Amino acid sequence: MTTLQVRRTERLTPHMIRVIAGGDELAAFPDTEHTDRYVKILFPAPGVSYAAPFDIEAIRRDHPRAEWPLTRTYTVRALDHAAGELTIDFVHHGDTGVAGPWAAAAKPGDTLRLLGPGGAYAPDAAAGWHLLVGDEAALPAIAAALQKIPDGATARVLVQVGNADDQQELPAGPDVRVTWLHRDATADGGAGQLLAAVRALEFPPGRVHAFVHGEAGEVREVRRHLLGERGVDRDALSVSGYWRRGRDEDGFRADKAAERQREQTAAAS
Repeated sequence: MTTLQVRRTERLTPHMIRVIAGGDELAAFPDTEHTDRYVKILFPAPGVSYAAPFDIEAIRRDHPRAEWPLTRTYTVRALDHAAGELTIDFVHHGDTGVAGPWAAAAKPGDTLRLLGPGGAYAPDAAAGWHLLVGDEAALPAIAAALQKIPDGATARVLVQVGNADDQQELPAGPDVRVTWLHRDATADGGAGQLLAAVRALEFPPGRVHAFVHGEAGEVREVRRHLLGERGVDRDALSVSGYWRRGRDEDGFRADKAAERQREQTAAAS
């Protein structure tokens, strides 16, 4: 576990808050190659206090499960060991949820506890071009990836956000084209919007390296299209559902665990 302190915050857009943290323990935080590098942030359960020093293993041993810290998964937007700073961007939709309201209220000196990092994707420098697809939840990883693609590389970026106010300036080279899709402009909350945009996209020549992360149902359909209709190689495709409509992260993890159990049962039968 890494324990840091908030240094400052910044409101990037109406629904995105940047938190920059640092501290002595950041020196041991691994600087991996992955641009989808993620951490599990630990938030105290409501109304529960823990003995000092904070020890997650002791808490899980001595407290009932309902009193364990809540965990939320977030991408590391940037890590700067020279400056001693780690940056995480939080989607904020008002008072609902755990992490967004915490980020909105965060102030210098507040504690930020992290488990990790994990990660699996980094842009392939040998690829003919790069396809980056996602929503607000994937935007920090997309921005980090754009900073790592080689100078002059070709990239096509499709990002779904609420409306034009939620757009951000992204790192861009001469052949990096960013298309913003506005969920609020649709009658159905943007369902299928990313898939339609990928279907309509004219693919540049060469071997694509694709990153498709975001809402689970959306990325599943984009994956099917890329594999089945576009002929993208499986090993050239990074796909991950970060969340699912109508479910918080705890419910989403429970859904995934149940799906894995069903798959294991079917495979054994």
